Amino acid sequence: MSPGGEALASGFEPDGIYLDTATYGLPSEGTVAALETALERWRRGTATMEEYDAAVVTSRGLYADLAGTNPSRVAVANQVSVFAGLVAASIPSGSRVVVADDEFTSILFPLLVNESRGLRIDLVPFEDLAEAIEPATALVAFSAVRSNDGKLVDIDGIEERARRHGTRMLVDTTQAMGWLPIDSKRFDYTVASAYKWLLSPRGTAFMTVSEDAAETLQPLFAGWYAGEEVWDSIYGGPLRLASSARRFDVSPAWLSWMGTAPALELIVGVGVERIHRHDVALANQTRQLLGQEPSQSAILTIALSDTSVLAARGIEGSVRADAVRVGFHLYNDESDVTALVDAVKEA
Repeated sequence: MSPGGEALASGFEPDGIYLDTATYGLPSEGTVAALETALERWRRGTATMEEYDAAVVTSRGLYADLAGTNPSRVAVANQVSVFAGLVAASIPSGSRVVVADDEFTSILFPLLVNESRGLRIDLVPFEDLAEAIEPATALVAFSAVRSNDGKLVDIDGIEERARRHGTRMLVDTTQAMGWLPIDSKRFDYTVASAYKWLLSPRGTAFMTVSEDAAETLQPLFAGWYAGEEVWDSIYGGPLRLASSARRFDVSPAWLSWMGTAPALELIVGVGVERIHRHDVALANQTRQLLGQEPSQSAILTIALSDTSVLAARGIEGSVRADAVRVGFHLYNDESDVTALVDAVKEA
């Protein structure tokens, strides 16, 4: 069978056909079982801080594998906006920042609130990000895959221009990590929420930071979990933060991390390269049948104003930018393509 024909993993139980991973991913049976066990141990008072911490350590290591970096360069938090705010606060007053005018606001708002202290935020079209980078540009912030329609950014063009002008790069990989291979070492900062394509509970997020960029980043949200020795950093001074990217950690929401570890184990086990071939193949089969041009994205949009015709057939999608947005992941197969195309043609 051609790439993308069959689902790459079992153990998912949606009611109907789930094509809305760009909104939130589904949990595998491994994630559900881990959360159920964690809830029961919490209920009985037998849970330990050590097992919670082990889930974070495991997740950090697995994410580092996915991002092509070392765990020492990975920080954890609850949301992307926390890390975006940290980066925004590190940019000197008076600096110029370039960001797409329709960027997801978890990246955009933390930048815009810093206009009050003198940052110049220039909003440009998504397609013009590379050309907008000038010698005086301190930071360019962008999504590797645009949330509203799944378009891939000109990541090579942006990187080339940014390196030429000494511009730091903040890349949101939330809509990419889990199906699109990403080498985070190419960039100063990458950030990702794990509840979409990484199939994790909401409340876990990652940042990768280069060694050079980390030197100019202040750990403004540091707490006990950012300490060099976590369990010896609970009380009192002096300041003793981790020498690695852990100094940027935000104290974790334990139960969410208990579900994230098995989710990342599944993604790493299947392999992002394989998932990429599968997801894009299904998306392109759909595009071909609907008369659209092929793409390298797992996400596509369809010229429908609402999802009612899909819902009538048990198909889950979402509406973004006046179009229906759907995406294919490792639990989808060719029968989902057929059902979607039939529903759209009926409309």
